[in-house]
Amino acid sequence: MKLSSSERAVPRSSVSLPLVLALTSVSFFMVALDSLVVVTALPSIHRSVGGSIATLEWAVNAYALTFAAGIITCAALGDRLGHRRVYVAGLALFTIASALCAVAPDSGLLIAFRAVQGLGAAAVTPLALTILASAFPAERRGAIVGVFGGIGGLAVAGGPLVGGAVVQGLDWHWIFWINVPIGVAAVIGSALFLPAGRRQETRLDLPAVPLVAGGAAVLAWGLVRVGGSGWGDPAGIAALAGGVALLAGFVLRERSAAEPMLPLRLFRVRGFAAANLTSFFMSGAIFSAAFLTAQYFQLGLGYSPLATGLRLLPWTATPMVVAPLAGALADRIGARPLLVCGLLLQAAGLAWVASLASAGAGASGAPGYGRFVLPLIIAGAGISMAIPTAPTAALGAVGPRDVGRASGVNNTMQRFGATFGIALVTAVFAANGHLGSVASFTAGYRPAMAVSAGISLLGAAAAVTVGRRRDASPVLGGHAVSEVPSVVNSGMGAS
Repeated sequence: MKLSSSERAVPRSSVSLPLVLALTSVSFFMVALDSLVVVTALPSIHRSVGGSIATLEWAVNAYALTFAAGIITCAALGDRLGHRRVYVAGLALFTIASALCAVAPDSGLLIAFRAVQGLGAAAVTPLALTILASAFPAERRGAIVGVFGGIGGLAVAGGPLVGGAVVQGLDWHWIFWINVPIGVAAVIGSALFLPAGRRQETRLDLPAVPLVAGGAAVLAWGLVRVGGSGWGDPAGIAALAGGVALLAGFVLRERSAAEPMLPLRLFRVRGFAAANLTSFFMSGAIFSAAFLTAQYFQLGLGYSPLATGLRLLPWTATPMVVAPLAGALADRIGARPLLVCGLLLQAAGLAWVASLASAGAGASGAPGYGRFVLPLIIAGAGISMAIPTAPTAALGAVGPRDVGRASGVNNTMQRFGATFGIALVTAVFAANGHLGSVASFTAGYRPAMAVSAGISLLGAAAAVTVGRRRDASPVLGGHAVSEVPSVVNSGMGAS
């Protein structure tokens, strides 16, 4: 693989690894936080810029749609143009869009700027992990990705909490303004201190770009649509069919392309395919459960948005403690035991929460809430074991040349898993309950939450086939050994 002199990877010895971790983590935290931070601010935004609450929900969905649609394309651009270059461009776009969101005069422009934010996040998320994984030696990668996973867990925990606190203490505009100084500092620091990474001298498969980006966007929109209006909605079903057709066209294109954006040979590696399927279900379980439970604590138990965020911490804050430990343990025993055990624990905790749910149990104090603490901790400990190990398994199953593409695929699968999970549980909720009363909400919450637990069980089943850990692939003749067909194995072999 020939590299231009300006894009040669910086030797690890000349790179400050703690600074690489700090810069990528700050940026990843910022874009992950913005996935959920708007939720508790929607009523305040509605009062300020107008539009119905249903319309303003697209301030959340527009971000998720462009985020999911752009990841694979941005990962491919990173391989072609240089990881740092595309990463910094995405971070700058995210920062500019944040400022535009803060000054948006109406709901339409706010939604448009949120979509631009999502495009920036689509570049930052996979390339942050690619840069981080490439900077650290293979024997430390699990521990470092574990730290990264803990930061992601902190963003999940902090989204509703930060949103409620900022709106209550300042104003909804500050949800976006706070990104600007952090983003500017991160752009400058990343441009100066992050390694450039390898630039692959290949052509970008331009015909594949609209197929994968359009297919991802249409499919994600369809999932959001049926989640809100039901699985009988013709527009939603048509969007799902259209998205699948475009993605099928993308697969056919990649099969015949001389230089594919996404080498389909990666999916012939059982460990890679299994890790991505696990990531899909893992993300579907945690996001659907968080979506449901945040509403149940407010509408069923009567807590304020800020109080709800605080009471979710036994579940959502555990990745900060457990994920780094799980990542380090994955380096020793492999990803499969942690993934299977973690997703089983989460399924048990979510099922327990569903069984305890009742109307108005804790609207006036701690006794009703107290019984949820232990199952939330169990679910949190479980997902904390899976969050860092799923991407570690996906990246560890491919050769060094394919790390960028593998990161893009894994992030895309997680985004689609979240959208699918929320759409599925929303449909189950609508079939069993509604928002008209506390009792009717609880009637829908319990079976929908049980479905979230079932999604986690599916993730555990997929994780069984991830395989064992193997050493990082040595390089042979300019290519990773894992890229040579005669030695590609089905999982991650013993070290």
